[in-house]
Amino acid sequence: MRKSTRLRELFGSGQTLVMPDAYDALSAKIIERLGFKAVQCSGFSIALAARCCQEPNLGLEENLHVSRHIVEAVSVPVMADGEDGFGDASVIANTIRRYIEIGAAGVNIEDQVLGLPGGAKQVVDRQCMVDKIMAARRAAQAGDEDFIINGRTDALAATQDRAAGLREAIERGNRYLEAGADLAFVMGVASLDEVRTLVREVAGPVSITAGLPYNMDLSIAQLEECGVARVSLPTLALFASIRAMTQALSDVFGGESFAKIAQKGSLCSMKEIGELLS
Repeated sequence: MRKSTRLRELFGSGQTLVMPDAYDALSAKIIERLGFKAVQCSGFSIALAARCCQEPNLGLEENLHVSRHIVEAVSVPVMADGEDGFGDASVIANTIRRYIEIGAAGVNIEDQVLGLPGGAKQVVDRQCMVDKIMAARRAAQAGDEDFIINGRTDALAATQDRAAGLREAIERGNRYLEAGADLAFVMGVASLDEVRTLVREVAGPVSITAGLPYNMDLSIAQLEECGVARVSLPTLALFASIRAMTQALSDVFGGESFAKIAQKGSLCSMKEIGELLS
């Protein structure tokens, strides 16, 4: 069975699919070993791990390079982060083809304008994104008909007016589904009320992110109860790694003994390493 077919089955199960985001092959292997059924690639975390100042600076080739290693590290389906498709609708077919070639089971395509100064948020014209989704679906049908297109909108995150942003996100989500996306991926969701509204008014599977500073109060159990189709955790693995490494190395710098560092549970065992590499 192709991994895209397996991922489509998981989305069709009626159960919420939790997809922690990997930033390299090792983090992907940890996600799989813990029992998660699929892995999401995080362009943000991949760029941060490569110390890129801005996510768009990573570029398609480096994104594909890291994504390929993630795909090859695990047996479960992997959804890539295709950013904004790395261009307009005219280049989307090539972008999708490249992700299919590395074995990805699906890809996120977003409507955010990337690279704006100061972290500003803005979305492209609706029709521009609809054209991208349609081109992506045609390319997927030609290369892997089960390949998942996750149509992401940042409309909610791009406005201070939450009510207006939510309405725009719903409209865009429905338009993207009509254009051929398999899921409507809404960024910036901060409350259960917003989750419930999206699930009720979007005419298809809803995907959101969790574990971010603005929605730490949301739990997986609550999102499952609301009927969310997919939950990604874009920063959790990398941020946890940064904190753990910082703490262990700070202890060494401060003169702490290695034995005490090990006693804190900060270090894995060689057995765990062997299991990850097997």
